[in-house]
Amino acid sequence: MARTPADAAPPEGTAPVQGADDLDPDRIAAAREHIDPVFLDTPQYRDTVLDARMGRPVLVKVETLNPLRSFKGRGAMHLAARLPEASGLVCASGGGNFGQAVAYAARSRGITADVFVPEPASAVKTARMEALGARVHRVGGDPQTAADAFAAEGSGLVPAVDGRDAAIAEGAGTIGVELLRTGGFDTVVLPLGDGALITGVARWLRAHAPGVRVVGAGAAAAPAMARAWRTGRAEPVAPSSAFAAGISITAPHPEAVRRVRALVDGVVLVEEGELVRAARLAAAALGVLPEPAGAAGLAAVARGPEAVPGASVATVVTGANADPGFLADLAPEG
Repeated sequence: MARTPADAAPPEGTAPVQGADDLDPDRIAAAREHIDPVFLDTPQYRDTVLDARMGRPVLVKVETLNPLRSFKGRGAMHLAARLPEASGLVCASGGGNFGQAVAYAARSRGITADVFVPEPASAVKTARMEALGARVHRVGGDPQTAADAFAAEGSGLVPAVDGRDAAIAEGAGTIGVELLRTGGFDTVVLPLGDGALITGVARWLRAHAPGVRVVGAGAAAAPAMARAWRTGRAEPVAPSSAFAAGISITAPHPEAVRRVRALVDGVVLVEEGELVRAARLAAAALGVLPEPAGAAGLAAVARGPEAVPGASVATVVTGANADPGFLADLAPEG
């Protein structure tokens, strides 16, 4: 597989990807300047135990060793840096990690953060949002509708919408920049929720390693984005479970659907039992304690080459804000 320098800007004249032309590799490269270094250059390595369990080389990138325990700070900080003057950021956060990221980015700019979450939102994640200075609003209806209404009523409030806003995906795309420094993989497998992570990384790979296959790992209980990837229609599909809250969305944004269809080669939906086993494997082999959504990539790779082709693969473990009950489930099986 031919490689170009991972930190270089795309060659002059690189054609935009139809359907994802609002994601710019130049901005992905420049995003590093706007992101707190604590989120950058995260560990990525191959582990012999993990390789043996998976039956092939697996480059794993660990996006849990930062103040948010997930990759979400990259996109939120890039978005905040590109905003005009604002008095505050407003967002909806179903899984909770994006709300933490918006709170962190707002605090870095000295502005307010209002985060709207569903009533059954994780207590662990809402407590962390509040610790970062966010005002958390629990709502019984759709958090995004409530967030939009709140932003429209305020002066200088800017909505941050994960999956919709190109700057968020471009910030997440810096993960692709870092993965290619190591390289040596045929397929990259990434959690598939609102689409920001996978489309940002895939856009960089299309510019610098177009032969790499991009596969999304979604939750079988929350198939909205997977269906939209197949059909092209951004239709709501209510999750049957919020077990993998970080990738459990109800209504994909049309912008995200357009990009996912342009950039993602395949989608694998994993069951809750597979997520538990993958998280347990991450704990045993890597010493990482992910939340269910954070182990989605590993769960998909564990399906084998029939589900995820490639002699060697790369994936990202992201999200370590698990509730205590789930962490108890990660004890090794007897």
